[in-house]
Amino acid sequence: MKKILLLSDTHSYLDDKIISHCSWADEIWHAGDIGNVEVADKLEKIKPMRAVYGNIDGKDLRVIYPLDNRFTIDGLEVWITHIGGFPGHFEKRVRQILAINPPQLFICGHSHILKVMRDQKYNMLCMNPGAAGVHGFHKMRTMIRFTVDAGKILQPEVIELGERGSIIT
Repeated sequence: MKKILLLSDTHSYLDDKIISHCSWADEIWHAGDIGNVEVADKLEKIKPMRAVYGNIDGKDLRVIYPLDNRFTIDGLEVWITHIGGFPGHFEKRVRQILAINPPQLFICGHSHILKVMRDQKYNMLCMNPGAAGVHGFHKMRTMIRFTVDAGKILQPEVIELGERGSIIT
């Protein structure tokens, strides 16, 4: 059994609200647009982190993290990428890969829109944790936490970190 904290689109922003949830997790998963190496380093010092780079991430992060991170954890096959889409609206590159080898859990970021949806065509769960940072158009900063046990996702919970506009940057 593994406890997972899933976040995305921090855009170089990390605060005590985000950090306070990290201790609960066994692993932190970041779905891209980390923003800078300092944010990644701080998260990795708290818990092991699996991540991908996003479209705003520079070469410094792209040499550390891949475009796609595909792995199996406690019997669950996972694919994390930054720009992916959602059921019925997957990005072309993602659709091509899904047609050949869909995972059980597909995770992406980029849109800043929190979504947890089942895709019937590919028989997989899709998650986008929204955005944990303060840059973007989203109103509420969000993350997701859940447990993986014997190939199943248990107790998924949305974490609201507060309104994006209520933070001075």
